[in-house]
Amino acid sequence: MKAYIFPGQGSQFPGMGNDLKNLTIAKNMFKVANEILGFNISEIMFNGSVEELKQTNVTQPSIYIHSVILAEIIKQKKEFSPNMLAGHSLGEISALTAGEVLTFEDGLKLVKIRSQEMQKACENKKSTMAAILQLENTKVEEVCNSSEGIVVPANYNCPGQIVISGEFKAVEEACERFKQLGARRAIILPVGGAFHSPLMEPAKKKLEQFINSTNFNNPICPVYQNVNAKPVTEPEKIKENLIQQLVSPVKWEQSINNMINDGAKEFLEIGPGKVLQGLVKKINPELNTFSI
Repeated sequence: MKAYIFPGQGSQFPGMGNDLKNLTIAKNMFKVANEILGFNISEIMFNGSVEELKQTNVTQPSIYIHSVILAEIIKQKKEFSPNMLAGHSLGEISALTAGEVLTFEDGLKLVKIRSQEMQKACENKKSTMAAILQLENTKVEEVCNSSEGIVVPANYNCPGQIVISGEFKAVEEACERFKQLGARRAIILPVGGAFHSPLMEPAKKKLEQFINSTNFNNPICPVYQNVNAKPVTEPEKIKENLIQQLVSPVKWEQSINNMINDGAKEFLEIGPGKVLQGLVKKINPELNTFSI
């Protein structure tokens, strides 16, 4: 069985989409995207600097657009045949669009609001994220639960790699405790705020309004969502999980394991970069992974 997976923030790179810009389908989608966003996103994708692409209101739409265009190209070739879908954080919206739950336009409007509201939430309080390497999940969870400030697990990426998120001081203090407990590394990440934490609550409320007023269709196959790592096919449940996603951890390792248990043998990463392929291989080195 085939699983198609879609990357999230961090997989952007200067020149992304350059190899697609002369294709008719891509030209049309870039034109629509520029109109919806109100600025020339394609120009930034093709020619923007690393710094420009790091801005949340640019990063998220760029990755979504790139991923969905690639999915559409595969569909045109009549080669789009997933048995299951999943996306990492932002990538879940790409997966839902590729899986025909959302139109390209509605998905992009959702990404636009998501990125804007996440940016605003980041500005409310000094916050950050950190990657913890080679420490058991239970120990990471124990430290987070016993911390005085807000700090929570945000991404369960693969064995030995978990990302935490929260108030800057609380994350810093937690990193010191992780090192004392034997973590190989505890690194503060260069991100603008505490994604997938309670500090995203204001953004979640705005996102909820948009999601509840948007039409979600039945997916072409089950979507393994970040919040519960389980296959979902009911549009209302998909909405509910997507709303919760901003303030909940991304259960990526659990999702991949559940997909494997449900019969996935091949994983195709659709979007910029090959980050997810690497994570899948760390979860199970024997799997076949590809990217486009």
